[in-house]
Amino acid sequence: MMQVQLTVNGAAVTLNAAPNTLLVQALREQLALTGTHVGCDTAQCGACTVIMNGNAIKSCNVLLVQAEGAQISTIEGLAQADGTMHPMQAAFKDCHGLQCGYCTPGMVMNAVDICRKHPNPTEQQIRENLEGNICRCTGYQNIVKAVQQGAAAMKA
Repeated sequence: MMQVQLTVNGAAVTLNAAPNTLLVQALREQLALTGTHVGCDTAQCGACTVIMNGNAIKSCNVLLVQAEGAQISTIEGLAQADGTMHPMQAAFKDCHGLQCGYCTPGMVMNAVDICRKHPNPTEQQIRENLEGNICRCTGYQNIVKAVQQGAAAMKA
């Protein structure tokens, strides 16, 4: 077992885990942050996307030990303490950027990262940057609209 210290959604945590424990496993199984979904286990679908040290990453492709000292944000950390949704979460809801919802947490986390890097993202930038997040339900039209609306709200 190894001990790993990191900050998750603003809280310092110390986890004990086997060296081969994936970040997504630790988030879901040890911290009960089940909004981070496991879809493919091969870093193909993006359902497990979280923000680590300011960048969107696929947590099924990162060992927990690699996150030593890192700042991790999950979908559970986006909303305000009173339950008010993050502007991107609200945009996905308002624009119907989800159907079954399985990909949504990873999609939202990646969208937040896109908007931090591109405050006024073009449709092409959104589509290119969401390429690693697979949605089997929506056809992406409403997801792109949601990211555009979320970007505008994040600037306000």
